[in-house]
Amino acid sequence: MNIKNTFRSLQYRNYLLFFSGQSISLIGTWTQRIATPWLVYRMTGSPLLLGVVGFAGQLPTFLMSPYAGVITDRIDRYKVLLSTQVLAMIQAFILCILFFMHRIEVWQIITLGIVLGLINAFDVPARQSLVIKMVDNKQDLGNAIALNSSMVNAARLIGPSIAGVLIVYFGEGYCFLINGISYLFVITTLLFIKIKPNVKLPDGKNIIQEFREGFYYTFSNITIRTLILLLALVSLVGMPYTILMPVFAGKILHGSSHTFGFLMAATGIGALVGSLYMASRKTVAGLEKLIPASTIIFGCGIIVFALSRNFYFSLFILLFTGLGMIFQMAASNTIIQTIVDERKRGRVMSFYTMAFMGTAPFGSILAGWSANLIGAPDTLVIGGFLCIAGAIAYLVVLPKILKMLTLIYDQNKLDKK
Repeated sequence: MNIKNTFRSLQYRNYLLFFSGQSISLIGTWTQRIATPWLVYRMTGSPLLLGVVGFAGQLPTFLMSPYAGVITDRIDRYKVLLSTQVLAMIQAFILCILFFMHRIEVWQIITLGIVLGLINAFDVPARQSLVIKMVDNKQDLGNAIALNSSMVNAARLIGPSIAGVLIVYFGEGYCFLINGISYLFVITTLLFIKIKPNVKLPDGKNIIQEFREGFYYTFSNITIRTLILLLALVSLVGMPYTILMPVFAGKILHGSSHTFGFLMAATGIGALVGSLYMASRKTVAGLEKLIPASTIIFGCGIIVFALSRNFYFSLFILLFTGLGMIFQMAASNTIIQTIVDERKRGRVMSFYTMAFMGTAPFGSILAGWSANLIGAPDTLVIGGFLCIAGAIAYLVVLPKILKMLTLIYDQNKLDKK
């Protein structure tokens, strides 16, 4: 792996600032992501409530993302991103204050989760759409997207480790405090970024018309449509394994919050390795073939993890689960960002957000209900097989995707000459 090539997007000042601030902030985000379900499970002991909390926190993203995409195409994405970071910081501090005042209850966690879900509905499409403006050479876009993934997964590795220690020795409130403080770093770096605003000139269309235009553009394109639908399926039936992780850590592997942190960190290590590999790639060619293979790896990973009763073997399997997950997500993101029309980027990325994060609430509540009914292991086994089925369906339409991508890539080469 060529280190210089892997981190080549850091040569751009705006992206370097963004990467630096987000790297710190995301560590705080993951401490809160670990602390919240553990706190709920400690307070209630209910897998169903874990699903309810996950559902409530992510449902607003599903409902609002398409319209948030229209808004991010209309106004300055930079200002949207800056605003969402400030609001997310406030949300973390409120959780922190409630905890230390000994007044925190599950309904408050659910309410604040809904607030964060609304914030994320605007944050994610704005963030995804803004990355392309931070990289001067568009050939490095795939590298920047992969580095974003490596940043997230490095935080996924560090954050749970910090959270595990804090929860045991100090309590979940310190995780919320660290998250709130971490937002100060990303807000500061964003203030130093200089990007031309993307304010759209008025064209007489209202929000509903622009939503319809974005919907038609997204789902009439076979490549974008297939990638988004597969991502939605995996997020619905596969990704809820993280929601049930406290159950596996506590009841099945007979561990503590340390066990929970290590399991999440193992997924993060696998995802980090995968994202660094993606960053080392010099071209987007071939990513469309990587997607079904990575989805099958992910599906098999959660099936084997669900059947494991050994802590160390579970850690080993989660490495591959994280690897498959990040290959699919980063490859899908890179392809979509490469071929999308700039004027519709915000709307398309909002549907990407809807697929990636928006279907997760339904998966969370479904996983919580299913875990109560048939048990957490069987729930994950069914989800894993459905992910594999989705990969097989993708392979059926792959020839059409290859044909379309070849035409687009060839046209891009002609445009550069």
